[in-house]
Amino acid sequence: MKNELVLILDFGGQYKELISRMTRRLNVYSEIKSGKISAEEVKKFNPIGIILTGGPNSAYLETSPKCDPAIFELGIPILGICYGMQTMCFSLGGRVETPNVGEYGRIETNTVAHNSVLMQGVKSPARMLMSHTDQVTQLPQGFVRTASTAHCQNAACENVSRNLYAVQFHPEVELSDDGEKVMHNFLFNVCKAAGSYRLDDYIETRVKAIRQAVGTKRVLLGLSGGVDSSVCAALLSKAIGEQLTCIFVDHGLMRYKEGDAIEAIFSKKKLHFIRVNAADRFLKKLKGISSPEEKRKIIGAEFVRVFEDESSKLGDIEFLAQGTIYPDIIESGGEFGDTIKSHHNVGGLPDNHKFEGIVEPLSGLFKDEVRIIGKMLGLPDSLVYRQPFPGPGLAIRIMGDITQAKLDLLQRADHIVCEEIGKLRKKPQQYFAVLTDTRSVGVKGDHRTYDYVVAVRAVTTSDFMTCEYTPISHKVLSKISSRITGELANVSRIVYDITSKPPATVEWE
Repeated sequence: MKNELVLILDFGGQYKELISRMTRRLNVYSEIKSGKISAEEVKKFNPIGIILTGGPNSAYLETSPKCDPAIFELGIPILGICYGMQTMCFSLGGRVETPNVGEYGRIETNTVAHNSVLMQGVKSPARMLMSHTDQVTQLPQGFVRTASTAHCQNAACENVSRNLYAVQFHPEVELSDDGEKVMHNFLFNVCKAAGSYRLDDYIETRVKAIRQAVGTKRVLLGLSGGVDSSVCAALLSKAIGEQLTCIFVDHGLMRYKEGDAIEAIFSKKKLHFIRVNAADRFLKKLKGISSPEEKRKIIGAEFVRVFEDESSKLGDIEFLAQGTIYPDIIESGGEFGDTIKSHHNVGGLPDNHKFEGIVEPLSGLFKDEVRIIGKMLGLPDSLVYRQPFPGPGLAIRIMGDITQAKLDLLQRADHIVCEEIGKLRKKPQQYFAVLTDTRSVGVKGDHRTYDYVVAVRAVTTSDFMTCEYTPISHKVLSKISSRITGELANVSRIVYDITSKPPATVEWE
């Protein structure tokens, strides 16, 4: 049975992938298209609904991206989110302005129209994630207000007769109370979705696509041992078998003794596994580099060069495979969006790489979907539920320039953090240490010290696009502090990061 389709029109919102993720989790298929798409193009997709994303622009500026006004006349249910609400209302004759007070974070939101289809069953007040400077100050003709906050009178609105709905908050993120209820109401009560989308045929579909793209040619995969690359390896192995070569590039920026652990796992698998010890090569390239974006791009480019060097030893290998997933792509920027941070497997690839093509079979999936596919492929829980680790490794957890001494220090500090938090019965989704570029006065053995400050980070999340800091007990934090400052000579102070995302990111760089 063909899946019903919801079109997500992108205006540069950093949460556009979460909108897609939530619709799929509610068993409704979605695709993301440019916000510049015409009404005629929209009709060709025959969607049951349209969602307009957020974005960093001001709807009232001539240079800002806007919908084709004819889309609002199609009769297809439309939900505008954040900037999507603003551009909808502005296009239809409403007013959008920049007030004195913006709203950022979880804001108390009250439903003011209890007969609203969109807000049905949503508790009031509810804490909804807001992230906006502008807001709709005058609704278009025919619209009614359905929710408000202390500083945003029109936090939600709708025109039922035209099937147009809008919210200033972000229902797609887990930080919004009853946000999923809002999305469910739109998909099932407004769009009348059947909810028939499943991942059941994803593996079969991707296997066919990989075989069609690659043919009889060979593929080189950079295998980090993380969830994404491991699932990618399993999927590629199923599709092309002995045509796949997996290379684990140990850039020396892994966690404590992690390179040996990865080799122990994958050298026993039925695949062509090669470990390349390239720590000296990467550290030489990174010498004196402090900018996080430069670090990421240098590491991404050097990864490809190592692959090229290794592939030349193996004979001609035409394709490079990567475990790129949706969150990598969104944070690396889009047509209208700001680059939050470039990912080594998205923004770091040099244009002059020698490969005939790039294979990214997971690029349309979110982390939870990748894990589902991993289980379907028979991978063990130890791999499928492994804690995420950034491709650039500890390079982006060392603030400032990178030296071997700093790397050794962070590996040992991070090992202590992972040991202690790892003992908890209920663990955060991600936890690690950061070596800051700050030094602090301390006292050890009656001697004055002036050593590094280490930050500890632990977050609770289900989507890795937003998160809340995990309230680790003081007993555990005290143990971590005592161990790091006692066991490591060059650390004088430990701090705990209590910032959520947004406004921060999970990683420090």
